[in-house]
Amino acid sequence: MIGQPVLMISGFPACIPTSMGKEFARVRGCCPVLVSQRNTFMKSFLSLSLVAAGLVLPGLDALAQQAPAPVRPPAPARPPGQAPVASGPIEVNGIAAKVNGRVITKNQVSFMLAPMYAQLAAQYPRRGPQSPFEAKFKEAKAKVLQELVDRAIILDEFKKLGASIKPHIVDDEVKRQMRELFNGDEAKFREELKRNRLTMEGYREMTREKMVVQSMRAQQFSDAPPPLPNEIQKEYSEVKLNLRDFTKDMISFQKIFIPASDPQNPAATPDSQLTLAEDVVNQLADGKDFAELAKTYSKDAFADKGGKQENVPRTDLSPEFASILFEAPVGKIVGPLKDPMGFTIVKPIKIDYGPSPSLEKVRDMIQDRVRKKKTSAQYERWIESRRKRAMIDIRI
Repeated sequence: MIGQPVLMISGFPACIPTSMGKEFARVRGCCPVLVSQRNTFMKSFLSLSLVAAGLVLPGLDALAQQAPAPVRPPAPARPPGQAPVASGPIEVNGIAAKVNGRVITKNQVSFMLAPMYAQLAAQYPRRGPQSPFEAKFKEAKAKVLQELVDRAIILDEFKKLGASIKPHIVDDEVKRQMRELFNGDEAKFREELKRNRLTMEGYREMTREKMVVQSMRAQQFSDAPPPLPNEIQKEYSEVKLNLRDFTKDMISFQKIFIPASDPQNPAATPDSQLTLAEDVVNQLADGKDFAELAKTYSKDAFADKGGKQENVPRTDLSPEFASILFEAPVGKIVGPLKDPMGFTIVKPIKIDYGPSPSLEKVRDMIQDRVRKKKTSAQYERWIESRRKRAMIDIRI
């Protein structure tokens, strides 16, 4: 569909007919109205979920305290799915934990959780106290908090040594994380920082602290037996895919997109549309042809082609969808995945991964990984002894 306007539907690029082109502005290939709706939805959706988990994710534009008035007019009805606006004082940032007097903020926790939350929210549309989403999010939050607590403990040890890490090494690690977690999209990365009231310098400090933990562990157990050549080669073979240039990934797939609301069916609700998407997945499991179901149910420009899209760059997908799809086996039905626009069912056809660095370029890192594995039990005993001696106050 060369020359036709493009917008993002359910985390994927999709063409719209030329006849509709006048109704859409070309702003990075997206409809400005849909972009606005998506941003509003994501701010409220992410914030409410993190608040429910005991965190506060600041950044909502309308969270200002309202002045008291003798008579308060009734609030206008909210559009479906939109979060209520806070009318009283809110917590800008709070304390998630204290370790030997060192503060771990809720913003630090929420920022580290954000990529995992986005992926879980897409992967598990159903919600509820017993849902897989709630269990996995709780597990992810506990893991992040424990990592930050251990980091604070080790930072105290590092401070006693008077050691330091060179700034350019920290910068390289920040760039690597941006590539892996945000598809190399610096604008999205900075937007996430801003949403959590973190500056780039603040994030660099968080990264530096993480690297301190790694270097302290390496120093603490420097007496580990040296890695053998076969151990190095084995470790490299196991992790080289994760060291690749993620921005060069490409994927071909079939997809079925079912919008959260259907203009042709006013009675449709997001819940009924999710039920429909789940029914389509069941039909696929029973052996129905993907292309035929796409022609019947899908509501995007690729439906008449059986939902097929070829050689889509990873960077054209939303980070959360990309993380799920590039981990999925070729031929496996994935979904329904959820985003603010609706529900998507995907069948990867072909995945081409970006290039991985040669062993010689990453040999030092691979050797460190082998040493870490050899001393993992020893490290766990060491850090557990420090945990018992530390003054730890968990508040979320």
